[in-house]
Amino acid sequence: MSTDAPWWREECVADATVLVLTLHVQPGARATAVAGVHGDALRVRVAAAPIEGRANQALQRYLADAFGVPLRQVLIAQGASGRHKVVRISMPSRRPDWLAAPAA
Repeated sequence: MSTDAPWWREECVADATVLVLTLHVQPGARATAVAGVHGDALRVRVAAAPIEGRANQALQRYLADAFGVPLRQVLIAQGASGRHKVVRISMPSRRPDWLAAPAA
């Protein structure tokens, strides 16, 4: 699927849809939410500290809820210890509004 947003793409793996998101994550925010675009990545603020993987867990929970999938279907494929991450979401059952038009 073609998209104008360079921060996401859709793949078909063994007859299953996988969304691949490139994210710039900002931990320690007041609330977890999409906060626009940061270069070629979607900026997501996470309301958890980057201590002992808490920010990654909060990010995975947020994305699982947003895409209507179990937590096990949200995989941080790259960047688990940094702010720049690549996340794979297997077989999403819904698409959040910000996927097409993120907040500015």
